[in-house]
Formats: sequence, C-alpha cells, structure tokens
Amino acid sequence: MRKLGNIENRLIPIGFLGILIFIWHFAVESGIIKGFMLPSPIDVGTTLFKILPEIKPHIMVTLIEAFYGFILAIALAIFLAVLMDNISILKKALYPLIVISQTIPILVLAPLFAMWFGFGKLPKIIVVTLVCFFPLIVSLSEGFDSVDKDLLNLMKSMGASKLRIFTLVKFPASMVNFFTGLKVAATYCIMAAFIGEWMGGKEGLGLYMMRAKKSVRIDKVFAVVILVVILSMLLFKFVEVLQKSLMPWNNQSEQ
Repeated sequence: MRKLGNIENRLIPIGFLGILIFIWHFAVESGIIKGFMLPSPIDVGTTLFKILPEIKPHIMVTLIEAFYGFILAIALAIFLAVLMDNISILKKALYPLIVISQTIPILVLAPLFAMWFGFGKLPKIIVVTLVCFFPLIVSLSEGFDSVDKDLLNLMKSMGASKLRIFTLVKFPASMVNFFTGLKVAATYCIMAAFIGEWMGGKEGLGLYMMRAKKSVRIDKVFAVVILVVILSMLLFKFVEVLQKSLMPWNNQSEQ
C-alpha cells in the first residue's frame, strides 16, 4: 500500500505538469497566444539543447556562487542559532534585527554589493548567503525552542553539561526543523545567485538571460528560466536524499 501511495504521489504532480504543458502548447499553436510573446514548450526545449554548449561556463559560475553562498549561510546560521540559544539576551537583541533585515528587497541590495565589491563572484555569494540565511536560522531557532523541557530538566538533574545536552538532545531534536529550512534555502540559492548576476556581473546565467532579453530572444529567456528551475529542484532533491540518509529514524516514523 505504501509503494502504491508513493507512486501515486509522484504520478499526480507529473500528470498535472503534463496537462499544463499541453495547455501551454495548444494555446501557442492555435494562435491564442502569439509565439513571439510566449514560445511553445517545444521551441523552448529545442533552444535549451541548442544553447547548452555555449551556456555551460555560465552554469558553472552560477553553481559555484550558489554553492559557496549556501555553505556560508549554513555555517553562519548554525553559529548564530547556537549562540542565541545559549545567550538569551543576544537572541532578544538579534532576532528582531534578523527579521527586519528580510524586509529589505534583495533587488536593492544586489546592485549595492556590486558597487561595493565589484562585479566578480563575491557580491553574488553575499546575496546567496543573505537569502538562504533567514530560513535556516529561523528553523534552527524554532527547533531548539521546541525541545521537550522535561527531557532537558532530566538531563540537567543527571548533571549533564550544556555541551552534552546540546549534542545529545537539542541538536538531534532540531534536525527535522533544520532540514526543513535547508530545503527552503536550497530552492532559493540558485535564484539568489541568478538575481546577483542580473544586477551586475561578468558571467553567469543571470547575465546570459539579460543579454537574451536585450536581443529579444524570448525562447532563450524561457530556456534559462527552465534551467534554473531544474537546477533548483535537483538541489532540493539532494537535500531530501541527504536528510533520509542522515535521519533514518524519521523515515521509519513516516512508514
């Protein structure tokens, strides 16, 4: 029954996506939507395969920026979350500022970083870090706060140190929250690098798309967007597989 449920869960979104693509193709081919405004899915797919050889260096640049920004966001989120969990006054001071920082549009910050740090990879990595940092630190902080208080009191009554309590109770208990934030951040990181390149850069998918847009190559624009979606979904799937391998007990509880 469980296998049938898994197959059904996979087939439903694939089928729905197929219906949307068919409607898209029908709308363009029947003339309801003009091809120069919205190319058909066949044209987009053909263009994507055609431009792959020339776009490979841009893909690598975007992936490198996304990877370093993602890793930096994880390290910074874990460090600050642990620090705020142990120093309550620090959490009261920093947490509202972290929330407020997310109200600043990244489209405003990206060109500023380009002016301050140049048009290399560094400003894009900073953009990715800022975008991915928030869901990670929020999920970790909530994970630490949701630990069973009776279990914490039991550990304290047994004379366990703060380090032992953290490694044996708090961090394992917050792993589900952490991976939830990690999945959200994984879907953001490629997009964040893309926006950073869009605002100013020498190479990358964002710059390539801007050039295609200025050349009125709508098919190339859509091909790059599809590529960004594919890369983001692959990274999401990687995090999902990583969660299942590091948290086998969670897989058993879902069965």
